[in-house]
Amino acid sequence: MNFEEYLQADERIDELHRNQYKIIQNEKKFCFGMDAVLLSGFAKVKKAELVLDLGTGTGIIPILLEAKTEGLHFTGLEIQEESADMARRSVAMNKLEDKIEIILGDIKEASKLFGAASFDVVTSNPPYMNDNHGLTNPNMEKAIARHELLCSLDDVVREAAKVLKPGGRFYLVHRPFRLVEIINTLTNYKLEPKRMKMVHPFINKEPNMVLIECVKGGKSMIKVESPLIVYKEQNVYTDEIYDIYGY
Repeated sequence: MNFEEYLQADERIDELHRNQYKIIQNEKKFCFGMDAVLLSGFAKVKKAELVLDLGTGTGIIPILLEAKTEGLHFTGLEIQEESADMARRSVAMNKLEDKIEIILGDIKEASKLFGAASFDVVTSNPPYMNDNHGLTNPNMEKAIARHELLCSLDDVVREAAKVLKPGGRFYLVHRPFRLVEIINTLTNYKLEPKRMKMVHPFINKEPNMVLIECVKGGKSMIKVESPLIVYKEQNVYTDEIYDIYGY
């Protein structure tokens, strides 16, 4: 198969090490990071469930979840037209048009686009930084992905709660320094945190990511899982990371 026909200027094709799937990337715009891959490993999708990824970027999470689970259908919502176009071409390149749909639209309008109680599972790898956190990247595509320029944490959580069915699950990856705000926002919208896992770059370093599973309308009880360590030594991943990536 000639995969080059799916590419545009400055784009490349990366292997995903799952089902021989591939994804289109553009370093000048935005490439997916480890956080998205870890979220795809943390999220649980059961047979025949419907899944929505809020802020899907180039479609990495729906493609990986389709490979790893028995979900019925996966939808990615993305506001940036170029990213959505790349995601659609990656879906087509992997012949997944029947399983994955990429929708161009605003997270803040998700419940209007899809309707209330439409999905069993919602995932999101949202922008981590707000106005109080660091400098905004001069590259607009990267800035939108990293800073809350077009949507806030409240927007993401509110819309996830609306589109989830009762008892549905929301999976989020974020930064630990906002954990108090994250949990307050989740519980405000009746998304009860049930599982949490901290991600540490090294065993002796503080966590730089947190993975959270919530249940819509769930009772108050959370399981804090054993931490995930990324590197066992410089530039050498732990076995758990290799397993998540599918190496």
